Amino acid sequence: MLDVESIRRDFPILNKGVIYLDSAASSLTPEQVVLKEMEFYREYRANVERGVHRFSQRASEEYENAHDEVARFIGAKGRENVAMISNTTEGINLVANSMDWSKDDKIVTTVIEHHSNFITWLRVKQRYGPEVEVVKSSIEGIFDLGDFEKAIDDSTKIVAVTHVSNVLGCIVPVKEIAGIAHDHGAKILVDGAQGVPHIKTDVLESKVDFLAFSGHKMLGPTGSGGLYISDTELEATEPLCIGGGTIADVSIDDYTLAVPPMKYEAGTPAIAQVIGFGEACRYLNRVGMENVEAWDLKLANRLLDGLSEIEGVEVFGPKNPRQRVGLATFNIEGMNPHDTALTLDQEYDIAVRSGHHCALPLMKELFKADEGNARASTYLYNTLEEIDILISAVEEIARY
Repeated sequence: MLDVESIRRDFPILNKGVIYLDSAASSLTPEQVVLKEMEFYREYRANVERGVHRFSQRASEEYENAHDEVARFIGAKGRENVAMISNTTEGINLVANSMDWSKDDKIVTTVIEHHSNFITWLRVKQRYGPEVEVVKSSIEGIFDLGDFEKAIDDSTKIVAVTHVSNVLGCIVPVKEIAGIAHDHGAKILVDGAQGVPHIKTDVLESKVDFLAFSGHKMLGPTGSGGLYISDTELEATEPLCIGGGTIADVSIDDYTLAVPPMKYEAGTPAIAQVIGFGEACRYLNRVGMENVEAWDLKLANRLLDGLSEIEGVEVFGPKNPRQRVGLATFNIEGMNPHDTALTLDQEYDIAVRSGHHCALPLMKELFKADEGNARASTYLYNTLEEIDILISAVEEIARY
Protein backbone atom coordinates (compact mmCIF):
# COMPACT_ATOMS: atom_id res chain seq x y z
CA MET A 1 0.00 0.00 0.00
CA LEU A 2 1.37 3.39 -1.00
CA ASP A 3 1.73 5.84 1.93
CA VAL A 4 1.24 9.15 0.11
CA GLU A 5 1.65 11.38 3.15
CA SER A 6 4.97 9.76 4.01
CA ILE A 7 6.12 10.11 0.41
CA ARG A 8 5.15 13.78 0.31
CA ARG A 9 7.50 14.49 3.20
CA ASP A 10 10.38 13.55 0.89
CA PHE A 11 9.49 16.44 -1.46
CA PRO A 12 10.08 19.80 0.29
CA ILE A 13 9.00 21.64 -2.87
CA LEU A 14 5.42 20.53 -2.13
CA ASN A 15 5.46 22.95 0.82
CA LYS A 16 5.46 25.89 -1.62
CA GLY A 17 1.65 25.93 -1.78
CA VAL A 18 1.40 24.71 -5.38
CA ILE A 19 -0.49 21.62 -6.51
CA TYR A 20 1.93 20.09 -9.01
CA LEU A 21 0.17 18.28 -11.86
CA ASP A 22 2.83 18.43 -14.56
CA SER A 23 4.83 15.25 -13.92
CA ALA A 24 4.48 14.09 -17.53
CA ALA A 25 6.76 17.00 -18.45
CA SER A 26 9.09 16.53 -15.48
CA SER A 27 8.55 14.87 -12.15
CA LEU A 28 9.60 16.36 -8.84
CA THR A 29 12.74 15.04 -7.14
CA PRO A 30 12.80 13.59 -3.61
CA GLU A 31 15.32 14.71 -1.02
CA GLN A 32 17.08 11.33 -1.17
CA VAL A 33 18.05 11.91 -4.80
CA VAL A 34 19.15 15.50 -4.17
CA LEU A 35 21.32 14.39 -1.25
CA LYS A 36 22.85 11.55 -3.28
CA GLU A 37 23.96 14.03 -5.94
CA MET A 38 25.32 16.36 -3.27
CA GLU A 39 27.21 13.43 -1.73
CA PHE A 40 29.18 13.09 -4.96
CA TYR A 41 30.18 16.75 -4.97
CA ARG A 42 30.96 16.87 -1.24
CA GLU A 43 32.68 13.54 -0.64
CA TYR A 44 34.27 12.05 -3.79
CA ARG A 45 34.17 14.63 -6.59
CA ALA A 46 36.35 13.10 -9.29
CA ASN A 47 36.17 11.66 -12.77
CA VAL A 48 35.13 8.05 -13.25
CA GLU A 49 37.09 5.14 -14.76
CA ARG A 50 40.16 7.38 -15.02
CA GLY A 51 42.18 7.38 -11.78
CA VAL A 52 43.51 5.03 -9.14
CA HIS A 53 43.14 7.50 -6.27
CA ARG A 54 40.41 6.99 -3.70
CA PHE A 55 38.04 9.72 -4.96
CA SER A 56 38.05 8.34 -8.49
CA GLN A 57 37.65 4.78 -7.24
CA ARG A 58 34.65 5.73 -5.08
CA ALA A 59 33.06 7.78 -7.89
CA SER A 60 33.53 4.88 -10.32
CA GLU A 61 31.96 2.44 -7.88
CA GLU A 62 28.91 4.66 -7.35
CA TYR A 63 28.62 5.28 -11.09
CA GLU A 64 28.70 1.54 -11.84
CA ASN A 65 26.23 0.82 -9.03
CA ALA A 66 23.83 3.28 -10.63
CA HIS A 67 23.99 1.28 -13.86
CA ASP A 68 23.09 -1.82 -11.88
CA GLU A 69 20.13 -0.10 -10.21
CA VAL A 70 18.71 1.20 -13.48
CA ALA A 71 19.20 -2.16 -15.21
CA ARG A 72 17.46 -3.94 -12.34
CA PHE A 73 14.61 -1.43 -12.41
CA ILE A 74 13.69 -2.26 -16.02
CA GLY A 75 14.36 -5.99 -15.73
CA ALA A 76 17.51 -5.99 -17.88
CA LYS A 77 20.01 -8.84 -17.57
CA GLY A 78 22.90 -6.61 -16.55
CA ARG A 79 24.55 -3.21 -16.63
CA GLU A 80 26.08 -3.93 -20.05
CA ASN A 81 22.58 -3.66 -21.54
CA VAL A 82 21.92 -0.10 -20.32
CA ALA A 83 23.78 2.90 -21.70
CA MET A 84 23.53 6.03 -19.59
CA ILE A 85 22.41 8.90 -21.80
CA SER A 86 20.95 12.37 -21.26
CA ASN A 87 17.30 11.62 -22.12
CA THR A 88 14.90 9.57 -24.24
CA THR A 89 15.53 11.73 -27.30
CA GLU A 90 19.24 10.93 -27.31
CA GLY A 91 18.51 7.23 -27.04
CA ILE A 92 16.17 7.26 -30.04
CA ASN A 93 18.68 9.21 -32.10
CA LEU A 94 21.48 6.85 -31.10
CA VAL A 95 19.55 3.87 -32.45
CA ALA A 96 18.45 5.68 -35.63
CA ASN A 97 21.99 6.78 -36.43
CA SER A 98 23.58 3.41 -35.69
CA MET A 99 21.64 1.54 -38.37
CA ASP A 100 22.59 1.08 -42.04
CA TRP A 101 19.72 2.37 -44.16
CA SER A 102 18.62 1.92 -47.75
CA LYS A 103 15.66 3.12 -49.76
CA ASP A 104 14.28 -0.44 -49.70
CA ASP A 105 13.83 -0.37 -45.92
CA LYS A 106 10.65 0.50 -44.07
CA ILE A 107 10.12 2.20 -40.71
CA VAL A 108 6.79 1.78 -38.92
CA THR A 109 5.71 4.25 -36.26
CA THR A 110 2.40 5.71 -35.02
CA VAL A 111 0.41 8.91 -35.15
CA ILE A 112 0.47 9.38 -31.37
CA GLU A 113 4.26 9.66 -31.02
CA HIS A 114 6.13 12.46 -29.33
CA HIS A 115 8.14 14.42 -31.89
CA SER A 116 11.34 12.74 -30.67
CA ASN A 117 10.07 9.37 -31.86
CA PHE A 118 8.64 10.80 -35.07
CA ILE A 119 10.82 13.43 -36.71
CA THR A 120 13.91 11.31 -36.02
CA TRP A 121 12.54 8.74 -38.49
CA LEU A 122 11.44 11.41 -40.96
CA ARG A 123 15.02 12.63 -41.03
CA VAL A 124 16.21 9.08 -41.76
CA LYS A 125 13.73 9.05 -44.64
CA GLN A 126 14.99 12.38 -45.94
CA ARG A 127 18.63 11.27 -45.76
CA TYR A 128 18.48 7.66 -46.90
CA GLY A 129 15.09 7.11 -48.53
CA PRO A 130 13.35 4.36 -46.52
CA GLU A 131 9.56 4.44 -46.36
CA VAL A 132 7.95 5.64 -43.12
CA GLU A 133 4.51 4.16 -42.52
CA VAL A 134 2.37 5.72 -39.79
CA VAL A 135 -0.20 3.53 -38.02
CA LYS A 136 -3.25 5.45 -36.83
CA SER A 137 -5.27 4.89 -33.69
CA SER A 138 -8.82 5.67 -32.65
CA ILE A 139 -9.46 9.15 -31.30
CA GLU A 140 -8.95 7.67 -27.81
CA GLY A 141 -5.51 6.38 -28.77
CA ILE A 142 -6.56 2.72 -28.98
CA PHE A 143 -4.89 0.64 -31.69
CA ASP A 144 -6.13 -2.30 -33.72
CA LEU A 145 -3.27 -4.82 -33.80
CA GLY A 146 -4.47 -5.80 -37.27
CA ASP A 147 -3.24 -2.41 -38.50
CA PHE A 148 0.27 -3.26 -37.31
CA GLU A 149 0.05 -6.66 -39.00
CA LYS A 150 -0.79 -4.87 -42.26
CA ALA A 151 1.92 -2.22 -41.88
CA ILE A 152 4.80 -4.44 -40.76
CA ASP A 153 6.23 -6.61 -43.53
CA ASP A 154 9.52 -8.28 -44.43
CA SER A 155 11.01 -4.95 -45.58
CA THR A 156 10.41 -3.36 -42.17
CA LYS A 157 13.69 -2.63 -40.41
CA ILE A 158 12.39 -1.10 -37.22
CA VAL A 159 9.09 -0.45 -35.48
CA ALA A 160 9.21 2.64 -33.22
CA VAL A 161 6.33 3.07 -30.78
CA THR A 162 5.62 4.77 -27.50
CA HIS A 163 4.54 2.74 -24.49
CA VAL A 164 2.31 5.53 -23.15
CA SER A 165 1.11 8.59 -25.03
CA ASN A 166 2.12 11.86 -23.39
CA VAL A 167 -1.09 13.43 -24.73
CA LEU A 168 -3.76 10.74 -24.36
CA GLY A 169 -2.26 8.71 -21.54
CA CYS A 170 -3.20 5.52 -23.42
CA ILE A 171 -1.15 2.37 -22.85
CA VAL A 172 0.12 0.79 -26.08
CA PRO A 173 0.43 -3.05 -26.28
CA VAL A 174 4.19 -3.08 -26.95
CA LYS A 175 4.68 -6.80 -26.23
CA GLU A 176 2.16 -7.77 -28.90
CA ILE A 177 3.62 -5.29 -31.37
CA ALA A 178 7.11 -6.63 -30.64
CA GLY A 179 5.86 -10.11 -31.53
CA ILE A 180 4.55 -8.91 -34.88
CA ALA A 181 7.81 -7.06 -35.61
CA HIS A 182 9.98 -10.06 -34.79
CA ASP A 183 7.85 -12.34 -36.98
CA HIS A 184 9.08 -10.23 -39.90
CA GLY A 185 12.68 -9.90 -38.73
CA ALA A 186 12.19 -6.26 -37.69
CA LYS A 187 13.53 -4.63 -34.53
CA ILE A 188 11.34 -2.74 -32.07
CA LEU A 189 12.25 0.46 -30.27
CA VAL A 190 10.01 1.68 -27.46
CA ASP A 191 9.80 5.26 -26.23
CA GLY A 192 9.46 4.60 -22.50
CA ALA A 193 9.53 8.20 -21.31
CA GLN A 194 5.96 8.04 -19.99
CA GLY A 195 5.67 4.29 -19.45
CA VAL A 196 8.72 3.44 -17.32
CA PRO A 197 7.85 5.93 -14.52
CA HIS A 198 4.31 4.57 -14.10
CA ILE A 199 4.24 0.90 -15.16
CA LYS A 200 6.44 -1.94 -13.91
CA THR A 201 8.81 -2.63 -16.78
CA ASP A 202 10.38 -5.95 -17.76
CA VAL A 203 12.32 -5.69 -21.00
CA LEU A 204 13.03 -9.41 -21.14
CA GLU A 205 9.37 -10.31 -20.73
CA SER A 206 8.23 -7.78 -23.36
CA LYS A 207 11.07 -8.81 -25.72
CA VAL A 208 11.82 -5.28 -26.91
CA ASP A 209 15.11 -4.64 -28.70
CA PHE A 210 15.53 -1.04 -27.53
CA LEU A 211 13.91 0.98 -24.74
CA ALA A 212 14.72 4.66 -24.26
CA PHE A 213 13.65 6.47 -21.09
CA SER A 214 14.35 9.66 -19.10
CA GLY A 215 15.42 10.08 -15.49
CA HIS A 216 13.75 13.44 -15.06
CA LYS A 217 10.28 11.92 -15.50
CA MET A 218 10.84 9.29 -12.79
CA LEU A 219 12.13 11.29 -9.80
CA GLY A 220 15.67 11.56 -11.19
CA PRO A 221 17.79 14.54 -12.22
CA THR A 222 17.50 16.32 -15.54
CA GLY A 223 20.17 15.28 -18.01
CA SER A 224 19.88 11.61 -17.05
CA GLY A 225 18.34 8.71 -18.91
CA GLY A 226 18.85 5.19 -20.13
CA LEU A 227 18.89 3.23 -23.36
CA TYR A 228 18.29 -0.49 -23.02
CA ILE A 229 19.88 -2.55 -25.80
CA SER A 230 19.08 -6.25 -25.98
CA ASP A 231 21.86 -8.84 -26.10
CA THR A 232 21.17 -9.53 -29.76
CA GLU A 233 21.70 -5.86 -30.68
CA LEU A 234 24.70 -4.95 -28.51
CA GLU A 235 27.35 -5.77 -31.10
CA ALA A 236 25.56 -4.17 -34.05
CA THR A 237 24.47 -0.96 -32.30
CA GLU A 238 27.08 1.72 -32.87
CA PRO A 239 27.65 4.60 -30.45
CA LEU A 240 26.44 8.08 -31.36
CA CYS A 241 29.79 9.54 -30.28
CA ILE A 242 33.19 8.00 -29.64
CA GLY A 243 36.19 9.31 -27.76
CA GLY A 244 37.68 9.13 -24.30
CA GLY A 245 36.26 6.27 -22.28
CA THR A 246 34.72 4.43 -25.24
CA ILE A 247 37.79 2.53 -26.38
CA ALA A 248 39.63 -0.65 -25.38
CA ASP A 249 42.67 0.08 -27.53
CA VAL A 250 43.97 2.67 -30.01
CA SER A 251 46.88 2.40 -32.45
CA ILE A 252 48.23 4.87 -34.97
CA ASP A 253 45.73 3.71 -37.59
CA ASP A 254 42.97 1.81 -35.77
CA TYR A 255 40.92 1.55 -32.60
CA THR A 256 38.85 -1.04 -30.74
CA LEU A 257 35.73 -0.01 -28.88
CA ALA A 258 35.25 -0.90 -25.23
CA VAL A 259 32.63 -3.38 -24.10
CA PRO A 260 29.10 -2.07 -23.42
CA PRO A 261 27.96 0.08 -21.79
CA MET A 262 31.26 2.02 -21.86
CA LYS A 263 31.37 2.10 -25.66
CA TYR A 264 28.23 4.28 -25.63
CA GLU A 265 29.38 6.76 -22.98
CA ALA A 266 31.91 9.06 -24.62
CA GLY A 267 33.83 11.65 -22.67
CA THR A 268 33.21 12.62 -19.07
CA PRO A 269 29.63 11.59 -18.32
CA ALA A 270 27.05 13.40 -16.19
CA ILE A 271 28.36 11.58 -13.12
CA ALA A 272 26.25 13.23 -10.43
CA GLN A 273 23.10 12.90 -12.54
CA VAL A 274 23.72 9.21 -13.22
CA ILE A 275 24.32 8.54 -9.53
CA GLY A 276 21.13 10.48 -8.74
CA PHE A 277 19.25 8.49 -11.37
CA GLY A 278 20.32 5.27 -9.69
CA GLU A 279 19.03 6.61 -6.38
CA ALA A 280 15.69 7.49 -8.00
CA CYS A 281 15.34 3.87 -9.14
CA ARG A 282 16.14 2.70 -5.59
CA TYR A 283 13.44 5.02 -4.27
CA LEU A 284 10.80 3.71 -6.69
CA ASN A 285 11.79 0.12 -5.96
CA ARG A 286 11.38 0.74 -2.22
CA VAL A 287 7.92 2.16 -2.82
CA GLY A 288 7.12 -0.71 -5.20
CA MET A 289 6.02 -0.16 -8.76
CA GLU A 290 2.92 -2.26 -8.16
CA ASN A 291 1.92 0.33 -5.54
CA VAL A 292 2.70 3.18 -7.95
CA GLU A 293 0.46 1.56 -10.58
CA ALA A 294 -2.40 1.01 -8.11
CA TRP A 295 -2.27 4.62 -6.91
CA ASP A 296 -2.02 5.82 -10.50
CA LEU A 297 -5.27 4.02 -11.29
CA LYS A 298 -7.06 5.67 -8.36
CA LEU A 299 -5.90 9.11 -9.43
CA ALA A 300 -6.86 8.41 -13.06
CA ASN A 301 -10.34 7.30 -12.00
CA ARG A 302 -10.90 10.47 -9.99
CA LEU A 303 -9.52 12.68 -12.76
CA LEU A 304 -11.62 11.15 -15.51
CA ASP A 305 -14.84 10.93 -13.51
CA GLY A 306 -14.56 14.48 -12.25
CA LEU A 307 -13.53 16.26 -15.44
CA SER A 308 -15.95 14.29 -17.64
CA GLU A 309 -18.94 15.41 -15.58
CA ILE A 310 -18.25 19.12 -16.04
CA GLU A 311 -20.43 20.80 -18.66
CA GLY A 312 -18.37 22.47 -21.36
CA VAL A 313 -15.25 20.39 -20.70
CA GLU A 314 -13.95 17.88 -23.25
CA VAL A 315 -11.63 15.14 -22.00
CA PHE A 316 -9.35 13.26 -24.40
CA GLY A 317 -7.98 9.73 -24.36
CA PRO A 318 -9.40 6.35 -23.27
CA LYS A 319 -12.61 6.42 -21.26
CA ASN A 320 -11.50 3.33 -19.34
CA PRO A 321 -8.93 4.31 -16.66
CA ARG A 322 -7.36 0.84 -16.91
CA GLN A 323 -6.27 1.70 -20.44
CA ARG A 324 -4.32 4.76 -19.34
CA VAL A 325 -2.02 6.23 -16.72
CA GLY A 326 -2.87 9.10 -14.37
CA LEU A 327 -2.87 11.74 -17.06
CA ALA A 328 -5.82 13.68 -18.47
CA THR A 329 -5.82 16.21 -21.28
CA PHE A 330 -8.84 18.44 -21.56
CA ASN A 331 -10.19 21.68 -23.00
CA ILE A 332 -12.73 24.14 -21.67
CA GLU A 333 -15.19 25.25 -24.35
CA GLY A 334 -14.38 28.70 -25.71
CA MET A 335 -11.07 28.96 -23.84
CA ASN A 336 -7.55 28.69 -25.19
CA PRO A 337 -5.64 25.92 -23.35
CA HIS A 338 -2.84 28.33 -22.44
CA ASP A 339 -5.37 30.63 -20.79
CA THR A 340 -6.75 27.63 -18.90
CA ALA A 341 -3.28 26.73 -17.61
CA LEU A 342 -2.46 30.33 -16.73
CA THR A 343 -5.73 30.76 -14.83
CA LEU A 344 -5.17 27.53 -12.90
CA ASP A 345 -1.69 28.70 -11.94
CA GLN A 346 -2.41 32.31 -11.02
CA GLU A 347 -5.82 31.94 -9.39
CA TYR A 348 -5.77 28.39 -8.00
CA ASP A 349 -2.05 27.56 -7.49
CA ILE A 350 -2.30 24.49 -9.75
CA ALA A 351 0.48 23.69 -12.23
CA VAL A 352 -0.58 21.95 -15.46
CA ARG A 353 0.86 21.86 -18.99
CA SER A 354 -0.77 23.36 -22.06
CA GLY A 355 -0.15 23.30 -25.81
CA HIS A 356 0.49 20.54 -28.34
CA HIS A 357 2.85 18.61 -26.02
CA CYS A 358 5.37 17.99 -28.84
CA ALA A 359 2.83 15.81 -30.65
CA LEU A 360 1.58 17.87 -33.59
CA PRO A 361 0.81 14.90 -35.87
CA LEU A 362 -1.60 13.59 -33.23
CA MET A 363 -3.24 16.98 -32.83
CA LYS A 364 -3.65 17.48 -36.56
CA GLU A 365 -4.66 13.95 -37.57
CA LEU A 366 -6.89 12.94 -34.65
CA PHE A 367 -8.29 16.27 -33.50
CA LYS A 368 -7.95 18.25 -36.77
CA ALA A 369 -6.49 21.14 -34.81
CA ASP A 370 -3.10 22.18 -33.54
CA GLU A 371 -3.95 24.58 -30.72
CA GLY A 372 -3.49 21.75 -28.24
CA ASN A 373 -5.07 21.21 -24.86
CA ALA A 374 -4.43 21.45 -21.14
CA ARG A 375 -2.87 18.44 -19.43
CA ALA A 376 -3.00 17.39 -15.79
CA SER A 377 -0.54 14.60 -15.04
CA THR A 378 -0.10 12.89 -11.69
CA TYR A 379 2.53 10.89 -9.86
CA LEU A 380 2.96 9.02 -6.60
CA TYR A 381 3.12 12.21 -4.49
CA ASN A 382 -0.29 13.53 -5.60
CA THR A 383 -3.40 13.08 -3.46
CA LEU A 384 -7.06 12.52 -4.24
CA GLU A 385 -7.77 15.82 -2.47
CA GLU A 386 -5.53 17.64 -4.95
CA ILE A 387 -7.45 16.07 -7.82
CA ASP A 388 -10.72 17.26 -6.25
CA ILE A 389 -9.33 20.80 -6.00
CA LEU A 390 -8.39 20.71 -9.70
CA ILE A 391 -11.86 19.46 -10.65
CA SER A 392 -13.53 22.19 -8.60
CA ALA A 393 -11.29 24.83 -10.17
CA VAL A 394 -11.99 23.65 -13.72
CA GLU A 395 -15.72 23.56 -12.96
CA GLU A 396 -15.59 27.13 -11.68
CA ILE A 397 -13.61 28.35 -14.71
CA ALA A 398 -15.98 26.58 -17.12
CA ARG A 399 -18.99 28.16 -15.43
CA TYR A 400 -17.73 31.65 -16.19
